[in-house]
Amino acid sequence: MDIWLTILAALVGGGIGILIGRQMMAGVRAKHEKEAEEQAATIIKNAELQAENIKKDRMLEAKEKYLKLKAEFEETTSQKRNLLLQNENKLKQREQQLGQQADQQRTKEQELNQQRNEIGQQKNSLAQQVDALNRRKEDVDRRQQEADTMLADQVSQLEKIAGLSADQAREQLMETLRAEAETRASSYIKNIVEEAKLTATKEAKKVVIETIQRTATEHAIENCVSVFNIESDDVKGKVIGREGRNIRALEAATGVEIIVDDTPEAIIISGFDPVRREIARLSLHRLVQDGRIHPARIEEIVAKTRKNIEDEIVEIGERTVIDLGIHGLHPELIKMVGRMRFRSSYGQNLLQHSREVAKLCATMAAELGLNAKLAKRAGLLHDIGKVWPEEAELPHAILGMELAKKYKENPEVINAIGAHHDEIEMTSMISPIVQVCDAVSGSRPGARREMMESYIKRLKELEELAGNFPGVTKCYAIQAGRELRIMVDADHVSDERAGVLSYEISQKIEKEMQYPGQIKVTVIREMRAVAYAK
Repeated sequence: MDIWLTILAALVGGGIGILIGRQMMAGVRAKHEKEAEEQAATIIKNAELQAENIKKDRMLEAKEKYLKLKAEFEETTSQKRNLLLQNENKLKQREQQLGQQADQQRTKEQELNQQRNEIGQQKNSLAQQVDALNRRKEDVDRRQQEADTMLADQVSQLEKIAGLSADQAREQLMETLRAEAETRASSYIKNIVEEAKLTATKEAKKVVIETIQRTATEHAIENCVSVFNIESDDVKGKVIGREGRNIRALEAATGVEIIVDDTPEAIIISGFDPVRREIARLSLHRLVQDGRIHPARIEEIVAKTRKNIEDEIVEIGERTVIDLGIHGLHPELIKMVGRMRFRSSYGQNLLQHSREVAKLCATMAAELGLNAKLAKRAGLLHDIGKVWPEEAELPHAILGMELAKKYKENPEVINAIGAHHDEIEMTSMISPIVQVCDAVSGSRPGARREMMESYIKRLKELEELAGNFPGVTKCYAIQAGRELRIMVDADHVSDERAGVLSYEISQKIEKEMQYPGQIKVTVIREMRAVAYAK
């Protein structure tokens, strides 16, 4: 019984426990479900917040990117706008420049028209002068006819008075009047020729004189010896070297002769090529400063100096064409222009002579209304054939013309170079200008040196030529051969004959002699009456 009660109690207790357990399980489950719902709500809320933050970040990034793109676009647009403004300003400036150039062109056209009118007026004036000369010639012919008529009358009168035949009277009359007729005819001819020269060449002389006066020149000349000054004579031993090896190496490297003599504190450099002399002088200067003088060092210094001189030649050529305002010259021609600095002709520096001729040509061409720039270019290049480094059998004018053709120069410049010594025919107006300016530059006093023998020979020939005329007693060539003074016998030469004699001597000098510039012929006739009171 007790067992069954115990079992029953156990069963009742178990059922109650089960009920209580279920209730507890239900409460726990409800609590877990509530907590799960709260966690789910929290997760959803956090997810929504994260999504909102991500959205805001994406919007901010998109906004920043938009602003960045907008700024770049505005910057690009601003740059394009500035570029367009700059192009527009450049176009405006170009339009202004074109307008100015058009105004200058119109001004030049007006000047050219004015010059053409002046030339036309000069032509008309010259035509009037030629007409006047023709009328004067007709007057002379008429007077000659009158003289012939008078001569015939005199012949008739002489026949009646002297009872001579016509031939005899004619011979006597011709003997008596021959000298007077010749004198008068020569005087007439001389006056007419001088007046024609004065009138016909008036404008040409004006242009030449103005050109010479407006051109400044230098009167410097060079020779074929250079002097290298040293501080003491001890340097001479170093330059000579052991058994003369240093001086032989220097002469072999430079191609000049080094003269080390008793001249105090000086070494003589002799050679006909000024470029070689300059290389030798500079090399000696560097070797003496360095103190290390031996054959290997000499060859090194000479090579460096030669390179420096070549660079200097190019620089001199470029500076020359820039100073003269000449553009578009071939580099080889520029180099040859620089080499002119180290060449001379009759003692006159070739570069200085060419610069002088270029300026004279430009001035004369401007006075004549021609292309001054082209004339200046031809004047600078007219002696370019003299600096051709290779040996050539052609004259320097022809060689210069071939060089100008090779480097595509203007045909007028080519013709002016080839024709400035009359080797070829002149085909342009610039050619005679170059020839005249070359003569002006070379014949002015002090421009060129002349050998003493040829100078004295020319003076003797000048005096002998004038001494062969009848009536001349003494001749003196003075003013370095630019003036010839002639003493004549007053008993054999009259005053009128003295004027004719000066003209005849000047004409003979022009035909038979060559001389620079002009020679003034002065005939002096002096009448002396001597008596003695006893």
